[in-house]
This record gives sequence, structure tokens and C-alpha cells, in this order.
Amino acid sequence: MSISIDKVADALSEEGYIVIPYALDVDVLRGLQQRVGSLSSEQWLSAGVGRNTSYQQNKKIRSDKIFWVSKDDPQESAFLQDMELLRQGLNQSLYMGLFDFESHFATYPKGAYYQKHVDALRGRSNRVLSVILYLNEGWLAEDGGELLMYSDHQQEHREGHQEEPIQRVVPELGTMVVFLSEKFPHEVLESHRQRYSLTGWFRINSSQSGRVDPAS
Repeated sequence: MSISIDKVADALSEEGYIVIPYALDVDVLRGLQQRVGSLSSEQWLSAGVGRNTSYQQNKKIRSDKIFWVSKDDPQESAFLQDMELLRQGLNQSLYMGLFDFESHFATYPKGAYYQKHVDALRGRSNRVLSVILYLNEGWLAEDGGELLMYSDHQQEHREGHQEEPIQRVVPELGTMVVFLSEKFPHEVLESHRQRYSLTGWFRINSSQSGRVDPAS
């Protein structure tokens, strides 16, 4: 793993997010590219908004497709092993209490997008830290599909005032974004070519019964 856990921890403490180029070893990235390219159209699921009883599909909000990651595939397992090292390191450095990690591949066909949203509502989700890894080689400005991140303080902007993003991230191979799930509204601009990413969330176990509570 190419990530400096100390650097990630420092950035999360100071800014709440970090953008890391060349975040993972090239063999892991190539394996993930191979894996995502091998998925058939039938394996991709239409993405939705919310989880469990509040889950719904709304293509006016998001039009990407997803495939959930598991340890059963060796390429996916290599990525999950790196995320486990990151989880352990951040818990040691920041005492975050990160309990587990869930993730999925996402594909944005030409014309797909994801409107502005937050990954976790304050006090109502066990997702505390978001991770996005990009798997696209040779991405150009005209390809669109940028990730725009906003400050949560801008939520109270006056009507008609255009918010300015604090970060614009090109979805280039190996770039990873790590950020506090509750804090940063973000969106994916319309993509003008097929776009692949891997999105995940470190979760805390907020159950009071000793069992692992469900994803939310």
C-alpha cells in the first residue's frame, strides 16, 4: 500500500479530507481494473438512494450502477486488505473506532451523474469515513465526471448564490479521496465516457445489543 497512514490521519484531523494520487500499489490497481472490466452487464445493479426500508431508485438523483465488493475475489480481496491496514492505522492514530468496511464498484455510463448529497446524515448513520478510488486511465478534461466537494458550512448559502466547491477531483487511475462522511456534500458531474470507481465506507458499530448493526 502506497498510502502514508500518518499523512491521512493528519489531513483528517486538520481538514477532514485528503486527495491522494497514486494511493495504491500498481499491481492492486491493475487487478481492480481487470476485475471491473470483467463484470458483465447483468452483474451491475442500478444504484439507489438510502438503505433498508428507505432505499429507493431515482435516476433524477443518480444514474450510476454498482457491484458490491467481497473477499471471495482475489483482486477485490487485495483492496480490502489495504483498507484493513488503513482502518487499523487510523484507529491507532485517531481513536476513531472504525469497526468494518463496506464497498462497491461504481460505473457511470456516458451521460450518468450523481447529484449533490452527503454519505451520512448527522447522528443517523454508522458510516463515518468515506473512501473513493478511481480506476480510469488517461482521463481528459472533456471527459467530465469530476467529483466536486463542498464545505458543509456552505449549506446555509443564500438563495440563488452559487456554491463554490472546495475540491475538484479528476477521476484518474489511482487517485483516492478519503473524507468524513457527514461533513462534505459532494456530487459527480455528468460523465462523457465510461467511468469506473470503487467507493467504500468505514463504519462504527452503533449497536447496543452486541451484534453488528446493519449498513445504513
